Amino acid sequence: MRITLIHNPKAGRQHRGEAEALVNLLSEPGHRVRYKSVKEKGLKRTLEKPADLVVVAGGDGTVGKVARRLVALRRDIPLALLPAGTANNIGRTLGLVERPFEELVHAWERPRRMKLDLGSAEGPWGERFFIESVGAGLFANLLADPKSEKLKDRAAAVESGLRRLREEAMRGEPVEVCAALDGKDVSGRYLLFEAVNLRYVGPNLHLAAEAQPGDGHFDLVLVSEAERERLVRYLEHWQESRERLALLPTLRGRRLDIEWTGFALHIDDKLHPKPKIKPKRMAGIVRARIGEAALEFLVPA
Repeated sequence: MRITLIHNPKAGRQHRGEAEALVNLLSEPGHRVRYKSVKEKGLKRTLEKPADLVVVAGGDGTVGKVARRLVALRRDIPLALLPAGTANNIGRTLGLVERPFEELVHAWERPRRMKLDLGSAEGPWGERFFIESVGAGLFANLLADPKSEKLKDRAAAVESGLRRLREEAMRGEPVEVCAALDGKDVSGRYLLFEAVNLRYVGPNLHLAAEAQPGDGHFDLVLVSEAERERLVRYLEHWQESRERLALLPTLRGRRLDIEWTGFALHIDDKLHPKPKIKPKRMAGIVRARIGEAALEFLVPA
């Protein structure tokens, strides 16, 4: 099998020589491996070359980058994931975390094929695909905080991210959101307004109990002032179990229209508005849709 290996050598806590070890691991069963570091230029050209499988060894950001490139290239090619990041929300949703890489590679011989939807968020800035979530409030406010340290630069990124989320949940001000989900008004003042596509988002938070990858829907999690105490309590006890459910108000849908007035809004790990953005690009309708694009992952049967 011809494999294109996309690797982030800076993800997680990898050791020197990790790239060579990964190539050897994939080559051992007889696969032909083409290696590409995501830190180098030319990712698009690499993904255009013939391959039977694209393997991503990295975290959520690397998977998202590869996914967006494949969708833009309209390449109908399966992916496989070797979770090597910090949060690994995509890998955890697919059931791949805490499984040896050797086991995952061996499973590609007789895999189960799992569909994962990509959402698209279109606004004054253009269109961008997302895998994890899009929303306003808690997550967006942390990304917008100029004093915040980047989670990926922290030794204990998940734990520190959880602590910062808890602090923001306790003292943060709700944001006024005018929006409609599949034509139904969902406007209100929210501490958290999040369209979730995965079972896990942010620092492994399990916000949407009914989330199912590949079902053509996202789950809109709505946390108003009335649910603040419940959200804080969830964040305080999250570490007792990653699978602990937040049990927050949630609606399911395919299309979300937001009247964006320039408040902090995130699409996966990208924040809008960007610094020094022109005022005319800081307002307008933001339309998030799902079910129009999807990826196929190989996972253990």
